[in-house]
Amino acid sequence: MENQQPPLEADLPTEQMEADPTKVFNDPIHGHIEFHPLLVKIIDTPQFQRLRNIKQLGGAYFVYPGASHNRFEHSLGVSYLAGKLAEVLSAKQPELDITSTDILCVQIAGLCHDLGHGPFSHMFDKRFIPKARPDITWKHETASVAMFDYLVEDNDLKPAMKRHRLTLPEDLDFIKEQIAGPPDTDAAGGPEWPYRGRPKEKSFLYQIVSNKENGIDVDKWDYFARDTYHLGMQNNFDHNRFLKFARVCDVGGQKHICTRKKEVGNLYEMFYVRHSIHRKACQHAVVNIIEFMITEAFLKADKHIQIEGSGGQMFTLSTAIDNMEAYTKLTDHVFQQILNSLSPELEEARLILRNIVRRRHYRYLGEIQADEPVRVTQDTLDSWTAALAGAVPQKGSNHVPLLPEDFVVDVVDMDYGMKDQNPVDKMYFYDKEKKTEADKKDKRKVSKLLPDKFSEQLIRVYYKKTNGKEAKKHFKRWRKEMEPPNLDDDMDDDEEGGSSTAANSAGQN
Repeated sequence: MENQQPPLEADLPTEQMEADPTKVFNDPIHGHIEFHPLLVKIIDTPQFQRLRNIKQLGGAYFVYPGASHNRFEHSLGVSYLAGKLAEVLSAKQPELDITSTDILCVQIAGLCHDLGHGPFSHMFDKRFIPKARPDITWKHETASVAMFDYLVEDNDLKPAMKRHRLTLPEDLDFIKEQIAGPPDTDAAGGPEWPYRGRPKEKSFLYQIVSNKENGIDVDKWDYFARDTYHLGMQNNFDHNRFLKFARVCDVGGQKHICTRKKEVGNLYEMFYVRHSIHRKACQHAVVNIIEFMITEAFLKADKHIQIEGSGGQMFTLSTAIDNMEAYTKLTDHVFQQILNSLSPELEEARLILRNIVRRRHYRYLGEIQADEPVRVTQDTLDSWTAALAGAVPQKGSNHVPLLPEDFVVDVVDMDYGMKDQNPVDKMYFYDKEKKTEADKKDKRKVSKLLPDKFSEQLIRVYYKKTNGKEAKKHFKRWRKEMEPPNLDDDMDDDEEGGSSTAANSAGQN
């Protein structure tokens, strides 16, 4: 029977135990970290090794020369931190009955949570796929689960999982639920416990890798430390301090990972670090337009790129997500494949990528900060580009007509991780003298200097052609007509060219 408990490791022959060695990685963030033999088996698969060739910060590498790290090392870091947090909780609170199998499953989930990322990470799932296949709703977490299933089957890992005391299929369900959430999304908001892998008594285990409650999880801890390190920025959040004060408390019949009340300020600092990384790097004006240009190139190349999947079936860039064998072969290398291609069908895509390499980016004209978020549709974007092209700079001036298709309007939503909500409001805190009781902390009692809003929307405008000065005049006129006119007008004249000055300020000198 599949769910029959395998023999204990102590009962295994010595040669079988030695066949599954541990491995030590020297990580620049966490130092020397050792991985369980089963984690090593997962790491040494083509599906996981694929992550070596997917940039963690996508197009940011074209602006920040240090941002060359990949999803591979981030996934190692998340797995390490997931195990560390689970072990800390187990040592502090033996009554939680956290087993070695629980810890191993949490580590596997951390290791595999990003298996589904496509070329240039979030550019693929947030820009390319929505435009290439607007008829589907697709997230990289969905692909991570599908890729994990394929990894297990393609590498015949179930015997090794059983050998290391995993119970199948329950533990496989647990791992996948940590990555993507409950299998029935409708049940997640209902009274019934929505998960199959672990009972409600171990609900806190689902808050380690990807915390759906408040966003405080080890995935963020690793990318805060790793991204700031490679970007040359400061990380003011210390996850090791959080580990010192982490405890599990029962709140309303459900167990939550909590921290000391005095740590509330550090959590606000944590989410500010997240906002800073997004504002300065992930959503940097030039990074965004580079990813927009790569997306344009991929869309033009889509049907001309053929990737062989299972059974010899061929897939394109946008359909490879439907077949994990094909998707395993799709990484950032497709950029170079298009750039170095001699195919006439790829000429338009090739020209766009050549412009990126030669730093001939679309010109950044400026941005508007909306007072309230606007629901943006394609019709909204079309109306804005038409208005930009039709805006007359000054009465009586020699108006130069511009085309709507030469403008790019990029809407950027930035927040603390939970849209307009304060994520710290979802966190529970315990008192030093009452470690078994926890409640929420009122922001007004923390500090009067904390933000009142936790999200903002930026409307950025770019121009594709070389006559940037005329386009800038159109933008300024359009900005005055937009409501609210909430834009800082202190832009230097030498910034009208846009991309070069902005890139220099970000890190490319």
